[in-house]
Amino acid sequence: MQGAPSRRPARRGLPPQPTMAGPRLALAAALLCSCTSPVADANSWWSLAMNPIQRPEMYIIGAQPVCSQLPGLSPGQRKLCQLYQEHMVFIGEGARSAIKECQYQFRQRRWNCSTVDNTSVFGRVMKIGSRETAFTYAVSAAGVVNAISRACREGELSSCGCSRAARPKDLPRDWLWGGCGDNVDYGYRFAKEFVDAKEREKNYARGSEEQARMLMNLQNNEAGRRAVYKLADVACKCHGVSGSCSLKTCWLQLADFRKVGDLLKEKYDSAAAMRISRKGKLELVNNRFNMPTQEDLVYVDPSPDYCLPNETTGSLGTQGRLCNKSSEGMDGCELMCCGRGYDQFKSVQVERCHCKFHWCCYVKCKKCTEIVDQYVCK
Repeated sequence: MQGAPSRRPARRGLPPQPTMAGPRLALAAALLCSCTSPVADANSWWSLAMNPIQRPEMYIIGAQPVCSQLPGLSPGQRKLCQLYQEHMVFIGEGARSAIKECQYQFRQRRWNCSTVDNTSVFGRVMKIGSRETAFTYAVSAAGVVNAISRACREGELSSCGCSRAARPKDLPRDWLWGGCGDNVDYGYRFAKEFVDAKEREKNYARGSEEQARMLMNLQNNEAGRRAVYKLADVACKCHGVSGSCSLKTCWLQLADFRKVGDLLKEKYDSAAAMRISRKGKLELVNNRFNMPTQEDLVYVDPSPDYCLPNETTGSLGTQGRLCNKSSEGMDGCELMCCGRGYDQFKSVQVERCHCKFHWCCYVKCKKCTEIVDQYVCK
């Protein structure tokens, strides 16, 4: 009988830094080096989440027409698309999971990761190098690592397969190291090539605000990728008669993406304020703090208050947002509504109730209605 998977922390270092092995990405790297013109920030590869992408087997013959029609890609990313067309659907899936996680993590904040109906996805607010932008870049990069790693394991990509991670040294001798693990090494390396391409093909003056933003984006992209890598676990399954667990098979497994979001939210709360030096490097605004590691988020601009709609900053404001009258936190009506006050209304909620277990084997519930007070910002 097979038992449920168990987990123990994986102790692994990061994979060697890209370039990825193989002639196709070597060619991609050469192509990227030739692209030096700035790319308009109004477009983003995040828009792949908002537009359905065909499955690889549905692509027309020849990748170039398909890649040229995908919105939001930089020139370097478009060339990578031509080389790795079957990856694009999973990049879109990674972007969708990132947007969903962002909206969950910020559901009780003034800025709640709202999307807009264009290729920028999040609107003009991403032009500000704020903490919120830092989180968005990090969780988006993490989403690509997550989706590509899983696609490798599931046999969806011809250029990768199950994880080839080495057997952990502290794994008990009588436990088998095998199975088909998530290929986090490949996911990390490919995400670095694709996501960072847009930043690396830009050529800004040393010490400029544009260079500061580029370095900020690269730092936060890396922090997102490392979050996925750090949280990957060794998962094991028992084998044996009547659940005796006389034998265990173990493999590498991605953590639930919610854990990645939780970790990056902690990094958001402790993000470091940075500025660009004359030498073209990011330095701390306040030298009393420690320099951020590659796992930390950084920002170069203060956040707007997000209280009112503002076309310049891209803020949508908080009018009409639900708030918690009894909370003193960011979801409380005082902070969420920015002191403008709130309106109260009655809402009918239908919930499952009086649930009973019936042998064998189902649960039967009744539906109960409840009238509750809700509050929205003026």
